[in-house]
Amino acid sequence: MAETVTYFSLTVPNKTGEGAKLLTSLKDAGINMLAFWGYPMKGKKAQFDIAPTDAKAFAKAAKKLGLEVSGKQTALYVAGNDQPGTVAEATAKLAVAGISIRAAQALSTGDGQFAVLFQVADDDVKKAKKALK
Repeated sequence: MAETVTYFSLTVPNKTGEGAKLLTSLKDAGINMLAFWGYPMKGKKAQFDIAPTDAKAFAKAAKKLGLEVSGKQTALYVAGNDQPGTVAEATAKLAVAGISIRAAQALSTGDGQFAVLFQVADDDVKKAKKALK
């Protein structure tokens, strides 16, 4: 079953140490994260998408730290027992429902569990959640 989670995007210079600096400042502000992912962009920039466990606390900390973050965005979080094809089945359900996946991040914990975050268009979040039941 899928849960919705709030995430925020922010851009930093794409240079060594910027990610560590950002994550350390959030740690020092007491921010816990369900997930984060980062990737390079054009123009020597990098984007971080951060799914905090407490969106209000994150927004407050980001403002205090002077971080320019996007508005709230929603992703779908699916976790459970890791078996061959688990993520394939979830993506197939979204495809059957006519939902395009903008981005996905999946991990196995190595002890029989997995988690995946699906980013879909805002208009598709409710439909995707229903499809992933």
